[in-house]
Amino acid sequence: MRKRIVTFLVVVQSILFASHWFVYETWTTFRQAPDPPGISPLAIAVAVLSVTFLTASVLARKFSQFPVRLYYTAAAVWLGFFSFFFLAACASWIVYGLARLLHLHWAQHSIVLALFGAALAAGLYGIFNSLRTRVTRVSVKLPNLPTSWIGRVAALVTDTHLGHVRGRRFAQRIVAMLSQLDPDIVLIAGDMYDGTAVNAPKLAAPWHQIAAPLGTYFIAGNHEEFGDYSKYLSAVQHSGVRVLNNEKVVVDGLQLVGVHHHDSVQPEHFRGILRRASVDPEVASVLLTHAPHHLPVAAEEKISLQLSGHTHGGQFFPFTWITSRIYGPFVYGLQRLGDLLVYTSCGAGTWGPPMRLGTNPEIVLITFE
Repeated sequence: MRKRIVTFLVVVQSILFASHWFVYETWTTFRQAPDPPGISPLAIAVAVLSVTFLTASVLARKFSQFPVRLYYTAAAVWLGFFSFFFLAACASWIVYGLARLLHLHWAQHSIVLALFGAALAAGLYGIFNSLRTRVTRVSVKLPNLPTSWIGRVAALVTDTHLGHVRGRRFAQRIVAMLSQLDPDIVLIAGDMYDGTAVNAPKLAAPWHQIAAPLGTYFIAGNHEEFGDYSKYLSAVQHSGVRVLNNEKVVVDGLQLVGVHHHDSVQPEHFRGILRRASVDPEVASVLLTHAPHHLPVAAEEKISLQLSGHTHGGQFFPFTWITSRIYGPFVYGLQRLGDLLVYTSCGAGTWGPPMRLGTNPEIVLITFE
């Protein structure tokens, strides 16, 4: 196991170093600046930056002191900007090639300045956009919905990723928004925590302030399962939130089923949990599970509505394109698979780079009709 982890880290760092070298070579080539003797300060800076996110991630798994949090945040921000700079470098060569092919006399330095400038602007916008949590409102009609639920509102919160980048103040802001929105029930679909070393009870404490009449419920996501996830579940439970441990509860006639992420990964195991929950197909049901995978299993077990997160909508390009290839139409929003309705939230927080471009952080209000 240790050997596999080391191999994985070496592969990831090699990719990061090679991609940083590519961006550096593109910049210096297109800028056509004289090559100083020896290793330039820019080359040293790029080499150092290439190792920041991996080293910060390793440190963040074990330490939560302020210097580590600051280093991790800075490394995550750089990784986001670098993603855009890498795309700008690729685009620079494409534009240069097309200009040569079409006999356009575009100066190389103008091409790289324009594209890298656009990358910088995209990164800055992505940071500010990630700080604006929106409220998304949807309505659903479920067969056999108890009459007491008509007109009621559920708030869905996913992927806050509390940790080194977003901490207690972010949790307080989300809780304050929920208090103003005044939903009847709050459903938290995993990845409340980022998986870094944190004071889990302190980060969960703001949830004490939620006073949803029908309660607040939680299931674990994949980031809670990076290590011993019992500490996270304990912290959440002590904050007054009900943890659904692969079980069904009936909330004023509505069946609510919660399945932790690691128990939903294998389809047959997932199916077994749903069957043991004894979901009544003659009564509306809501399944809370972290990721929108194995949807045919939920459909076959007669679940009415599945609520998930996990995808983040990809956060920003090109990851928005990649996640849409993986999850198809279920990457974000309200979709249908047979009789099963599925809502996938792109989440309230971020993982890695605190940026969003092409996606918006959200709290979802679901009105039952």
